[in-house]
Amino acid sequence: MLLHSSIAAGHVAAPPFTPNSKTNRTHSSFKPPKCSLSAVSEAPNLELSTHNKKPFPAQVSRTIMELASVGTLSASTKLGQDEGSSSSSPLAIGVRFAVDPDEGTPLFCLNPTFPFSPQTPSSLHVQLNQSGLRTPQCTLQGTLTKPQDSSATKRLVSLWGKRFGEEVDQDLMYIVAVDRVLQLEDFQEDGEWISSLDYKNAQPDPLREFAEKLVNDINTNNMEDIIRFCNVYVDLDFQVLEAKMIWVDRLGFDMRLLSTQKGIFEVRIPFPREVTDEKGAKSTFNCMSQLAWEVERNFQPLDFEKVKELKHIKS
Repeated sequence: MLLHSSIAAGHVAAPPFTPNSKTNRTHSSFKPPKCSLSAVSEAPNLELSTHNKKPFPAQVSRTIMELASVGTLSASTKLGQDEGSSSSSPLAIGVRFAVDPDEGTPLFCLNPTFPFSPQTPSSLHVQLNQSGLRTPQCTLQGTLTKPQDSSATKRLVSLWGKRFGEEVDQDLMYIVAVDRVLQLEDFQEDGEWISSLDYKNAQPDPLREFAEKLVNDINTNNMEDIIRFCNVYVDLDFQVLEAKMIWVDRLGFDMRLLSTQKGIFEVRIPFPREVTDEKGAKSTFNCMSQLAWEVERNFQPLDFEKVKELKHIKS
């Protein structure tokens, strides 16, 4: 069965998202007719599994780059070089950066006192804090260089102005021509290398601009729904003492679960279908909350496959 949000239905307006952990379901803002379950022959059944239900690493990296504005730039310099030596020393500095939305190329305005030279091997490390629980990060490796021509330089200067609201000397503009990207889900996690082509062709997540606010609202006002999501949509053999949403994207959301018996876990709960905007995300949360409430009270049969994959988090 598929969850039909009012966005998908097309002929009914989406219900307002009104988080409230103490909602009386009899008089709640959730409206079952707008989130009714119905079979659709051309669409797949609702299967709450993690297979193909999370963004690819290249998409995650592009999202991190779009949301962050500071990172650590590392490049070779001749600082401390002995006279007559051809060796160079690496230098890492904190930088602000903007991003070319077409290919994800980072651009900087560098202080002229730093002895970085064009065509220098370099890397840019960027992190994104998610609810204080996880820090996905990416490291772009490539070459620190100048923009190729004056038109490209003017375009980058314009992008910088839009990002930071300030004018910049175009002679101080640099970019990193990306060769490859290392993406990590969190500290001490195994990384995955991404090719330059995959990174450039990937699209950042469409929910990125309001994901943090939506997650904060749900964690603050919808604790009962979060616990219910764990009990209904996840195949658990332990009682959840505490749960918190980490992040949301177009394909679903990640949760952090605490069990007194077995420790801390992370689980991915996919949306029944991809969402592309804030309105669709809120409507889908409403529908999933309504269904979970009905299943919990045996008003609806549990006719979907629960999520079985949990990742144990070392404390």
